Formats: sequence, structure tokens, C-alpha cells
Amino acid sequence: MITITQRRFLPNKLKITSWDVLAPCFNQLVERPINNKHDLEEWLKDRSELEAFVSEDLAWRYVKMTCNTEDKELENAYLFFVTEIEPQISPINDKLNRKLVECTFINELNEEKYFIYLRGIRKEIEIFREANVPLMAEIATESQKYGSIIGGLTVEMEGKELTLQQAANFLKNPDRTKREAAFIKINDKRLAHAQELDDLFNKLITLRNQVAVNAGFDNFRDYMFAALGRFDYTPEDCFTFHTAIQMEVVPLVKQFNEKRTKELGYQLRPWDLEVDTKNREALEPFTSGSDLLDKTVKCLRKVDDYFAWCIETMDNMQRLDLESRKGKAPGGYNYPMAETSVPFIFMNAASSTRDVETMVHEGGHAVHSFLSKDLELAAFKNCPSEVAELASMSMELISYDGQDEFYRTPEDFKRAKEEHLEGIIKVLPWIATIDKFQHWIYTNPKQTAEERKAYWVNLSKEFGTGLVDWSGYEHVQAYTWQKQLHLFEVPFYYIEYGMAQLGALGVWRNFLTDKNKAVKQYKEALSLGYTKPIGMIYNAAGVEFNFSDTYIKSLMEFVKAELNKL
Repeated sequence: MITITQRRFLPNKLKITSWDVLAPCFNQLVERPINNKHDLEEWLKDRSELEAFVSEDLAWRYVKMTCNTEDKELENAYLFFVTEIEPQISPINDKLNRKLVECTFINELNEEKYFIYLRGIRKEIEIFREANVPLMAEIATESQKYGSIIGGLTVEMEGKELTLQQAANFLKNPDRTKREAAFIKINDKRLAHAQELDDLFNKLITLRNQVAVNAGFDNFRDYMFAALGRFDYTPEDCFTFHTAIQMEVVPLVKQFNEKRTKELGYQLRPWDLEVDTKNREALEPFTSGSDLLDKTVKCLRKVDDYFAWCIETMDNMQRLDLESRKGKAPGGYNYPMAETSVPFIFMNAASSTRDVETMVHEGGHAVHSFLSKDLELAAFKNCPSEVAELASMSMELISYDGQDEFYRTPEDFKRAKEEHLEGIIKVLPWIATIDKFQHWIYTNPKQTAEERKAYWVNLSKEFGTGLVDWSGYEHVQAYTWQKQLHLFEVPFYYIEYGMAQLGALGVWRNFLTDKNKAVKQYKEALSLGYTKPIGMIYNAAGVEFNFSDTYIKSLMEFVKAELNKL
């Protein structure tokens, strides 16, 4: 069991029932005199403790709401925080930021230790506007509606009511008529809400654009680059990534689809992309949430004992909700808990190989939380996505050393590994598509729903292989962007997956050469939290933060060689 750090500033039984409970804690920090460097560092520790407590309170509200979207009390508890508490925190947080940067003793702080933190604080001050506080609350309220809409959708397959995640398993069924039926049912259900989601998205675009304008930016894209603290790359670098993916990855995906077409013996349709081409039943790597957990622990123990211990600790502290069920929000996540340092893994397992990937992915995030838990300030643990996703995506690959625990035969494991590696390559064009879509959306905020749909269709062609026949289902393809919850809930959080995937492939390449060294570098990099620039953290992991066409080409050649070995 992990030792929870005792509070030194806040009352032990503090509970957020109203702003009046929290206000004295914030006001004490605003008013406290700082007379020397020691006072300043003590002030920073106390502020960190308060931020960690508030962050974890919000985390639990979000976790409980997503675990049961049908419980209105849980939804109201979350909405209470984002509408009543967060708007009060924002302006006082700005006061604390200004108190810090205006403090006489700030120049006495260790520059190397606090550089990343202070850089972020100064950027927060630069973009904060009082007028955006109610808008942020409204955005938070609106964006959570996506999970409520999608989380409640079910379809009937073979006499059973299934969530969309569960029904998606039929897309791997060897019976083509069953795959087509599942595809139609799932997408009919989604399309029944297409207009509702379009209207929601229109509202979110308008609100987000207003936030950007208020803060003095030309558009929400540029605002988000500042808000996300993207100090290490620019929009132009994203365009470089898009082009490199189109040049070096799309041709490889086309090869996969040509092979699939040849092995199946017919023109590919949208429901033919996940079925096994040798007509084998879909792999079922586990039977239940408890079986998934047990096999995950055994898998990770084969890679590193510490990784297994992290998951066991989370289980002991009831920080896992793994199985798909009606009323549960879609997707999966690892939610860091800033105060107790033991995160929560949420996912919608439905006994598929994709669920194994999700579990070890979120397990990588969890290990990251554990490895950075002893850093002095909560802000030091608050990593940008480019670093957080390096942790999770690397774990997907290095855990191959133990993933045979999930499969009955070496042949099944080889098949799962091949599916995963091909999936890594196939998702890169999707990542580029989603990111380029967002750049266009937020630099053209007055677009109509029809213009948005047309642009999405063009992008789908730009990053597609031209080998999948969507005829008769063009209306479905035009709305496939609505499957991506990030667009609704966390705008611009997506290209990080692509950047981190490249880094993860580098970690795995190192792992295959020297396992012990690669694991050691991985753990050392994650232990840094966010105390170094992104490039330095990647270097600590033994890889480059690089998305040039040359670098991507070398990684694609490496993956292709590994696939050929299978």
C-alpha cells in the first residue's frame, strides 16, 4: 500500500460543499506576507497542497459521473464544481500567479528547478481574462453532454442489448452479413444523434472562439497553443507532421489494405477493415474485468515488478472500473489524483484485443503517476500530453514481453501483435486528419455544418488509401468525425498521440536492443514529471522528439521489418 502524504496547510477533513469552504484557504495565500526565499518556497508548497486537493476533488466528481451517466446526482455534483467552484478559483488563481511573479525573492529560486513551472505561470497570466471565467464554465457544462449522449446509446444484436463498444466486436465477425448488420445498426444509432451533436459542436465552436477573442488571439487554435503550454513546437510543426504522415505512412497503410483486399478476395467495404483475413474468429484475450486485471498484473510483472505493483496498488485502493456497461460514458482514461498520487483507470472492456491495448496504455499513464508522485510540487507532476502519451504508448509496446499471458497459443499472440502493430500505423493518418480538421475548424469559426462536413470528406480522401468503397454510406463517412470525443471534450488534445507514438516506437526499438537499459531510461524519463522541456524528457527516455519525414520514415521501416518477422 502506498503512503499518502499528510497535509500541512489544509484541515484534514476539509470537504468542498460551497465556495465559502475554500475561500479562506485561497485568501490566506493571497494575503500571506513573503519576507524571504524560505517563505516563498513554503508558500509554493502550501499553494501546491491546495491545488492538489481541489484537483482531486474535481477528479472524483468526473470519475463518478462517467462511471454512471444515468445518475443525475453525480452529474449535478460535477456540474456544481465546474459552474460554482471553478469560476471562483480562476480569478483568485490569477492573483496568486501575479503575487508569485511580482515577489522580490523569485529571482533567488533555483532557475533549473523552477524554469518550466514559472514559464507556465507567466503564460497563464498572459492569457487570463475575467470575461472568460463564465464562458469556461459554460464550455465545461456543454462539453460533458457528449458523454451523456453517446454513453446512453445501445443496439440489439442477436437478442442482446449491447453498448456501441460491445456491438463493435461484431465488426470482427467472420460472417460478412453480420459485420454489415452491426455496422448499419451502430451507425444508424449514431446518425440519429448527428444533428444534436452538430448543434452542440456549433455552440462549442462559438464559445471557444469568444474565449480566444477575449484573450486577444486571432483564433482559438492560437489561444489553445498558449493555453496548452506548447512552448516546444508551433502550428507549422503540426503541418510538417501532417505532410510527413501523408508521405511516409499512408503508402504503408495502402499496402496493408491491398494485402487485405487480396486475402479477402473482394472490394473492401467499411465493415471489412477489422475482420481477420484468414476467417478466424475474433480473439478473446480475457473473459471479464477481473480476468483482465489478473492477466495485466502477470503481463507487467514479466516486464518490470514495479509496473505490476502499481496496478495491484490501484486495485487494492479501488481505483479501477474496467468493464463496459449501459449508462457508462464512452472511452477510457487514466485520471491522475494529485493529492493521493494513486490514479483511477476507467475503460469499457468488452473482451477484445483492443481492450488489452487500452489496459496497458492506461497502465503506462498510471505508472507515470507513481513514478512522479514524490516530486515536490503538484505542478511538477502535471505533464503535457506529449510526455504523458509517451508513457502510455511505450507501455503498449514494451509490455509485449508479457502479453502472451492473454493468449492461449503463440499463434494467437503473434496474431494480436500483428494487429496491434498494423493498428499503430493505421491510426497515424487518423491522428493527422483529426488535427488538421481542428486547425481548419478553429481558424474558420464561422463555418456551416455543411462546409465542415465537406472539409472532413476531403480530408478523409487526403489521408485515405482510396481502397475502401463507401458507396451508399457516404453520409456515414461524412460524420465519422463525431466518433472522436476529443473534438467535443478536449480540443487540440490529439496530435500528441501521434508525436508520442513516434517516441514510443523509438523506446521499443531500444528495448529490443537492450531491455534493461530501455526500461531504466523509460522510468528515469517519467520520474522527471514536467521539470524539463519535452525534448529533454524524450532524450532521457533514449529517443528524439522529432516528427520530420526522415525520422518517421526510419520508424516505419523498423515497424515493417518487425511485422515481416511475424
